[in-house]
Amino acid sequence: MQFRIADTFTGSLARLTGEEQKAVKTAAFDLQLNPERPGLSMHKLDGARDPNFWSARAGRDIRIIVHRTGGSLLLCYADHHDKAYKWAERRKLETHPKTGAAQLVEVRETVREIVVPAYVEGAPAKRLPFADAAESDLLACGVPADWLDDVRAADEDGILTLAVEHLPEEAAEALLRLAAGEPLQPAPPVAVSDPFEHPDAQRRFRTMRDAAELERALDYPWEKWAVFLHPAQRQVVERDYNGPARVSGGAGTGKTVAAVHRAVHLARADADARVLLATFSDTLAEALREKLGLLVRSEPRLAERVETASLDDLGERLYQARGGSLRIADKERIRALLEQAAKRERATASSPRFLLDEWENVVDAWQLDSRQAYLDIRRLGRKTRLPAAQREALWAVFARVRSELRDLGLTTLPGMFGLLTAELAGRPNPPFTCAVVDEAQDIGVAQLRFLAALGGGRPNSLFFAGDLGQRIFRTPFSWKALGVDVRGRAQTLKLNYRTSHQIRMQADRLLAPESADVDGNVEDRRGTVSAFNGAPPIVRLFADAREESEAVAAWLRERCAEGSGAEEVGVFVRSESELDRARAAVRAAGLPLRILGERAQTEGGVSLGTMHRAKGLEFRAVAVMACDDEAIPLQERIENVADDADLQEVYDTERHLLYVACTRARDHLLVSGVEPASEFLDDLRM
Repeated sequence: MQFRIADTFTGSLARLTGEEQKAVKTAAFDLQLNPERPGLSMHKLDGARDPNFWSARAGRDIRIIVHRTGGSLLLCYADHHDKAYKWAERRKLETHPKTGAAQLVEVRETVREIVVPAYVEGAPAKRLPFADAAESDLLACGVPADWLDDVRAADEDGILTLAVEHLPEEAAEALLRLAAGEPLQPAPPVAVSDPFEHPDAQRRFRTMRDAAELERALDYPWEKWAVFLHPAQRQVVERDYNGPARVSGGAGTGKTVAAVHRAVHLARADADARVLLATFSDTLAEALREKLGLLVRSEPRLAERVETASLDDLGERLYQARGGSLRIADKERIRALLEQAAKRERATASSPRFLLDEWENVVDAWQLDSRQAYLDIRRLGRKTRLPAAQREALWAVFARVRSELRDLGLTTLPGMFGLLTAELAGRPNPPFTCAVVDEAQDIGVAQLRFLAALGGGRPNSLFFAGDLGQRIFRTPFSWKALGVDVRGRAQTLKLNYRTSHQIRMQADRLLAPESADVDGNVEDRRGTVSAFNGAPPIVRLFADAREESEAVAAWLRERCAEGSGAEEVGVFVRSESELDRARAAVRAAGLPLRILGERAQTEGGVSLGTMHRAKGLEFRAVAVMACDDEAIPLQERIENVADDADLQEVYDTERHLLYVACTRARDHLLVSGVEPASEFLDDLRM
């Protein structure tokens, strides 16, 4: 007998109390072992529209709705007795007549009218996007037959309600794309003998092979263990590329999932391949490692051929494997050397901040080793223009710093990558066959040059996932100048799985509808849609920090009272100077907390940190605090701008930071500050 669970079951399980969840999990194991166990009190639901719905007892008032046939047992829903029975009365399991996918469909007759067309004299007629849509096209999109009339009668607002509250995901996605201005594109037919094996069905039903797999499924939320790959993403993941490729998209569109699946696909396609799955930080690398483990849990040999690492950590290990010692000069040491060299070379006209920026983003990043190289470099990403005479004076400073580093036996991370890149050119067998890089918008010049040498121009050797709207660590530079040209092999994902429609729409106001890199590749955010509805984001301003902390504490208590665990909540601020305000709010709420980036942490606490630490994380609820004037954009960065032309870059990255923090939220978002507030909040709440 096939034993399956539905996403509606795991979703309903998450809404129960801890003790109720334990009872449901115990009953689920009993059902898998022996559905006839007397304590389950299995009986058919006579009042249900689907004749195969049964009820199983999980506690005095807790029931599990089960779809049972001779060869299959499907866990569908769990709730208190009356609510569970009412849910079953409004649902039926059917095979879609056009796509062939199994669907749990809401029975149309028992649902209140969603759209009531009414004529109001003088009022402009609302557009009905699907009024003239052919029945065959709507069915090909996965719309259940019972809902065809509602779809045709719905205006643009009604389409959103239908999509996120009543229709299967594949139908919702197709309709939302049209509502966003894209043409109706029914998915190509998929021939399957089992309706549960259809790609659309696999996003909502999972077969449990044994008790161990059921235990993992019940211990993790649906999105944690499914690592679902949408059909549109599968085309990106499994395509053959004759050069470097890049996938982009807004926060929550599944870029990371696509990257992990791409790494696994490459490993499966070539039994001899050694695949690098990399990103720019250790924290994000660990998150990739967890997702990879969920995806290849049953394939340990394949997992051994996919190495997950941060690029800097990988570089250090490859460097040390050569047999030499590695001593990296930190930023403070570089700053001190630059200041000393400037005094000796009498080049004190340039500020220490400008010298450090010029060193990090031009001289060290591009590994310039001569006066002529510095004079000739196209300073892409550096808006401040320098005449030749000024460059001559500055090179004397940078040349002295390079010499000092050699004398001290120190190197920099770009210097380390420069050496590794040079060595790769002479190696017939690189350490990796191919590389997949997540959060690619924040990798540096030297790292990309190393990856280009690693790929060697081979087909399918380099795959990047990133979002220009989330670039917060690096100034722009030309990928094409380093031999990484993604033109013709760049695609943008448009379906948001993680963030509600309301949060995404509001956060998107922080960014321009289009972003372009230095090479002219454009990422268009228009047409992106979210797969579910949620509560509207809240933007609140207060008279002082104490009032803000008290209000945020009350909001945190409300989220936990609704069922969110402390570990499902994040609180973020712009910089470490505002951490005390966030810490006060969490403590006032009576919740445990964990500071992101610190070791020895409380398990299960509210995650608290700066906006930079938020990158790559996700939570059910997020509070973004201390959005005051001079806090974001950070006044210190504005004051230290070397030239007015660089000011736009500061504003852009500060907006990206706030966007990153806000889009960590799935269901609930609170943005707060003290008057006078950040100018960015005017856009956020417009």
